[in-house]
Amino acid sequence: MTCRLLHLQNEQEWIKASGWLDARYNPGNAVEDQVREFLSAVREKGDDALVEYTRQFDCESFELPIRLSAEDIARGAASVSPESREYISLAAENIRRFHENQLEKSWFETRPDGSILGQKVVPVDSVGLYVPGGKGGSTPLVSSLLMNAIPALVAGVRRVVICTPPRQDGTVDPHILAAAHLLDIDEVCRVGGAWAIGALAYGTASIAPVDVIAGPGNIYVATAKRLVQGTVGIDMVAGPSEVLIIADSSARPNWLAADMLSQAEHDPLASAICVTDDARLAEYLVEELERQCAALPKAAIAGKSLEDWGAVVVVPNLGTAVAVANRVAPEHLELCVRDPWGVLPYIRHAGAVFMGQHSPEPVGDYFAGPNHVLPTLGTARFSSALSVQNFCKKTSIVATSPTFLRDNAAAIAALARLEGLEAHARSVEIRFNR
Repeated sequence: MTCRLLHLQNEQEWIKASGWLDARYNPGNAVEDQVREFLSAVREKGDDALVEYTRQFDCESFELPIRLSAEDIARGAASVSPESREYISLAAENIRRFHENQLEKSWFETRPDGSILGQKVVPVDSVGLYVPGGKGGSTPLVSSLLMNAIPALVAGVRRVVICTPPRQDGTVDPHILAAAHLLDIDEVCRVGGAWAIGALAYGTASIAPVDVIAGPGNIYVATAKRLVQGTVGIDMVAGPSEVLIIADSSARPNWLAADMLSQAEHDPLASAICVTDDARLAEYLVEELERQCAALPKAAIAGKSLEDWGAVVVVPNLGTAVAVANRVAPEHLELCVRDPWGVLPYIRHAGAVFMGQHSPEPVGDYFAGPNHVLPTLGTARFSSALSVQNFCKKTSIVATSPTFLRDNAAAIAALARLEGLEAHARSVEIRFNR
């Protein structure tokens, strides 16, 4: 494993030197044709397609039913150790408390002429949550269930359905069931992959269609979400995980290496970058990455990630480091500097910012409370973290008074005729014709 070490003099040099990241931002559409086949099969064959693909990719002996019974969920939850249930409960409490602060209220204003204008905020009726489990359900992402389900529940969504791939024996990991049981979610379906996204969007005999689909997944799942968008709402099309760390001489190389590797172990396409104004720190960090990576269970994945998409970047000052960070607009941004609060005002583009030496990214992944579903691949320039708002919709309320309409009829009609819409103009004027 070799992590590149770059020395730059200014932000413009980063623009020239970062060409190695271009392929990560443009993965192509190699899987799109196959995903379209999955989605088409689900529309045509419903549950039969779900069974067929689940047998092919996750569980060879898979049979209906797809949806687990309440008894199955309760039994699986009870099999989890009390200690694990307590950890899940504590994380859920933190996540709920944070997201309750995001609730928006409907509002109305009354104008002097008697008109009432406002906005009604209501939750969507149903949400489908994709919870990755790895091939054969081997790596259940309980944290993703909590991060996606809790904002929907806080928003007031009445129906929440979970889709997650079964294990090789056809069961769902009990930790997933413990989290669902804790949140009183009773619709858990043992199906994963792009075909699960199709079922949530189009519906089958076992899974009624939903209004919004949320949750991370591999490139097949992400592509499926992109293709069904419009039929349903989606949270975002997330790419591989990424972290950028801004560090000064106060940072510890071994801590920085651990933080970079915490992202690199996710996926060979994950990206971990550290930008520092301390050249000596950078040299120590490269050495520490080599040492720690070799000791990881997922050393091959983390090493490939660092070799292809990782970097330690030396810049002349923290101002240049901030400029580089804003250019990258990373999913996760760590400020491992003496005064992170002094740097924060200059950060414009990041999915989440982790402040100081004792706020490593994994604390946000699991426990702090803010959502870990974040924009990737530079989309933090215009996108935000998953929130309660993803599961709500806003309806404008218009109750104009006779006085308002009379005083503004001429202007409204004139604007309508400017656009060639005579019927629009007459719709206003007819109310004052004798």
